[in-house]
Amino acid sequence: MLDTAISARADIADKRLLRGFSYVDGKWVAGDEGASFAVTDPADGARLGDVARLSAAQSAQAVDAAQKAFLSWGLTLPQERSDILRRWFELVIAAKEDLARIMVLEQGKPLSEARGEIDYAARFIEFYAEEAKRPNVESVTSHLPDAEMELWLEPMGVAALITPWNFPCAMLTRKAAAALAAGCTVVAHPSAETPYSALALAELAERAGFPAGVFNVITGDAPTIVKPWTEDARVRALSFTGSTEVGKLLYAQSAGTVKRLVLELGGHAPVIVFKGADLDRAVAETIKAKFATSGQDCLGANRIYVERDIYEAFCAKFVAATQALRMGRGMDDPDIGPLMNARAVAKQVEHVQDALDKGATLACGGTADGLFYAPTVLTDVPDDALIMSQETFGPVAPISPFDTEDEVIARANASEYGLVAYVHTQNPRRIYRATRALQYGMVAVNRTKVTGAPIPFGGVKQSGLGREGARTGMQEFMELKYVCRDWA
Repeated sequence: MLDTAISARADIADKRLLRGFSYVDGKWVAGDEGASFAVTDPADGARLGDVARLSAAQSAQAVDAAQKAFLSWGLTLPQERSDILRRWFELVIAAKEDLARIMVLEQGKPLSEARGEIDYAARFIEFYAEEAKRPNVESVTSHLPDAEMELWLEPMGVAALITPWNFPCAMLTRKAAAALAAGCTVVAHPSAETPYSALALAELAERAGFPAGVFNVITGDAPTIVKPWTEDARVRALSFTGSTEVGKLLYAQSAGTVKRLVLELGGHAPVIVFKGADLDRAVAETIKAKFATSGQDCLGANRIYVERDIYEAFCAKFVAATQALRMGRGMDDPDIGPLMNARAVAKQVEHVQDALDKGATLACGGTADGLFYAPTVLTDVPDDALIMSQETFGPVAPISPFDTEDEVIARANASEYGLVAYVHTQNPRRIYRATRALQYGMVAVNRTKVTGAPIPFGGVKQSGLGREGARTGMQEFMELKYVCRDWA
């Protein structure tokens, strides 16, 4: 199933990366009776092609294949796993331009952002290629006479990975590289809105030399594909990136088999700008925090709090910077691309109107054209506006003044989410107080970019469980075994 529609819409040098079948047990698999679903370009709604829609029975068969492969993959020398991961990394880097263009077509993000995501995605593979060699047996000082004690880290088994549409490559490699390095086998389900990126990564994984059944990508309807995994005791770990609502559902569905869960869920990031901050830098960094991926980012700035003494100056600079952002098709490399679907646009409309009804001021933007929503700034937004408590996931920036440090910390923490917070100040004592007081898994000070392969990514409260990236991310797919040995 080579989708000529997507091929015709971009300059893809390696046409073998354009896959329309799922990848199961080392084979490219069609849906039962040829079932498929259409994938469209969010920029204009044009059909890119049809991708296999697998059944629940086929999803269960993928677990069969992964379980069979685990019996040997889990015993493979770490150096061998490392070598295969390293080849996968090199292939992804070599295919960077093609992978970026595939992503732009199905996801809509600007081409430069897509290229950046491929680099980001590849670095997780590179990182875990090295980490694969590092889990060592640890000895424990014995508290019992004539006993030797050791702690072993062992792979859990089959890992189910469920990835979102906003970062279709990076979220897959961040999960899969960690699980594969640990010695687990993988069944992965990409979003039905962006399956081509995951299937292209599967093509490159096959070329890298992963044995059949070790890395499987199953496309189709999420409830159909995922429910058999939550009910299957052989699936020992489940990693999901997406909304808190769906995360709660997976949490409940997985209870019967007591799985290890890694959940990277919703975010509602506050940005706090204190007087005395470098104002130009604070504006520039907040623009990045708000409008990257057209605002469709769990790390995106959702609430911007500015100390009253600098409020008018900040708003004026921020509005001017927002108005300078260019909208357009991803291939033209604008600042803002289309949103993913009509539901996303409707949410922007709802949140903006609700804020205006409650007294906010529309400083710029507020218009929609198809799936494009103009970058928008709302000022004087009250705390009871929906946008101040619900994840907007789009290019709408609400700004509100504050008077005291204690006040703004309390307002920032008044959320069910706790993924990331951003602070701008030059006061070292305030930096210490704020970073300690903010109830978030990650805090960025005077900058936006904080993520990467070496850091443990994750949140607190209803933003999720566990961590991805760093050595911690691999250990999420491993069990700790204690051995007490007596030489009788």
